[in-house]
Amino acid sequence: MSNEATNETKTSESDWHGELRARGYRLTAQRELVLNAVRELGHSTPDEITAQVRAESPSLNISTVYRTLDLLEELGLVTHTHLGHGSPTYHAADDSDHLHLVCRVCGEVSEVDAAVASSLVGSLRASHGFEVDVTHVAVQGRCAECAAKE
Repeated sequence: MSNEATNETKTSESDWHGELRARGYRLTAQRELVLNAVRELGHSTPDEITAQVRAESPSLNISTVYRTLDLLEELGLVTHTHLGHGSPTYHAADDSDHLHLVCRVCGEVSEVDAAVASSLVGSLRASHGFEVDVTHVAVQGRCAECAAKE
């Protein structure tokens, strides 16, 4: 890892450590394990996060993971998206803003920059005064490969 990446990680870690303390929360090993798992896994469900965390802390249960994810989301450190039926998918909030494209045929999930929805966001703001959170959006359809097969 480069010095720049190491410094960025240390700054990011100290930011969330400070955020927890500023809001009166203790920095627990479980909270740190859950946030690290979210960052390492990228887009992941609570079950996947629990499996990752249990590699280091076998006694940690899924209800603790859910409570921790709720707290980390409240603090603005993680965010979630519903990619379809089932559990939400979590990722670090400091990931760049993006939409999720979910293929209904093969299940592939890809990311696109949130800017692709700027005209829709602008139209909804102008016509309805509605502010869209595009980071929470999953667009269902067919990926290019599956569309080409049909």
